[in-house]
Amino acid sequence: MYILSKELIFPHPSKTDRRGCLAYGGDLSTERLLLAYRSGIFPWFNEGEPISWFSPDPRMVLFPEDLYVSKSMKQVLERGYFQITYNTAFEAVMQNCSKIKRDGQYGGTWITNDMITAYVKLHELGYAHSVEAWQNGELVGGLYGIALGKCFFGESMFAKASNASKAAFISFVKKLESLGFWLIDCQMYTEHLASLGADLIPRNIFLQYLEQNSGEEEKLLL
Repeated sequence: MYILSKELIFPHPSKTDRRGCLAYGGDLSTERLLLAYRSGIFPWFNEGEPISWFSPDPRMVLFPEDLYVSKSMKQVLERGYFQITYNTAFEAVMQNCSKIKRDGQYGGTWITNDMITAYVKLHELGYAHSVEAWQNGELVGGLYGIALGKCFFGESMFAKASNASKAAFISFVKKLESLGFWLIDCQMYTEHLASLGADLIPRNIFLQYLEQNSGEEEKLLL
């Protein structure tokens, strides 16, 4: 297992262990986080633990054209049960994501206070984005992640009302597709994401997409 130093460098993702863990240590600086995402790596750890960096194989991704919207969700969207906004409550979305309990997650929440501080900075710099679902003026669902070039790296989502996170996700994927995005990185398999059209692909194929994306890095404007 690799231990990172202050030097801004990661080992190649092919060096992970069976869990997909690549390295420990380093920091959550803007420069390191952006390098990680560009390299197909993301941080995943708990409060009080060393920062852990992951690059699972296979990788869960959604190609926008493969988005699946069920008949019932089409009705939810058409009837306007939720107001969908972008980048209006980034930190609140992260805070809500940190409090949602999820089955099968690595050790509970990884959205520590340090993570929130780091990603709010990325948001202020135009790299991190949030999608919000509102109902009667209350934030009831949403998601956040990082946009680099034509790839969006999803981090987490939450819902306090039935279908709220799905409504936010579907609306956002359609928005990204209209902007010419190639793929949405969903990181790890979940039934929820699979039901929306996401699927597993080999890590080496995922990395090829990122290599093609390296010359596309204008910032996402929503």
